[in-house]
Amino acid sequence: MNNKPKYNIFKNTKYALDGFKHAFNTESSLKLELLCAIFIIIAIVLIDVSLVYKLVLFVTGILVLIVELVNSAIENVVDLVTKEYDPLAKIAKDIGSTAVMFTIVLHIISWITILLWA
Repeated sequence: MNNKPKYNIFKNTKYALDGFKHAFNTESSLKLELLCAIFIIIAIVLIDVSLVYKLVLFVTGILVLIVELVNSAIENVVDLVTKEYDPLAKIAKDIGSTAVMFTIVLHIISWITILLWA
């Protein structure tokens, strides 16, 4: 049986919002990153750099949130498959966390580079 519903922009938007609501309610890392995003967006608006640099900072900041959501999805799928400790489950979760860490590092490097050399 196909578990994929027919495409409908309104239903798909509802699914996306349901996913975000669930992630927000269950993932403390996402809450922290969203809180940071508020201050980051304010800082992006206030710094005196070109629009292109502001866009780089905004995109890398949003990328952190996107990768965090993908990591949360990975963790939920792993938990669905097994509640027991399994080395492969741990590796899958660790790799997802590494992806989040790399995007945060990319965002920080972008800030440092732009603030020092723009």
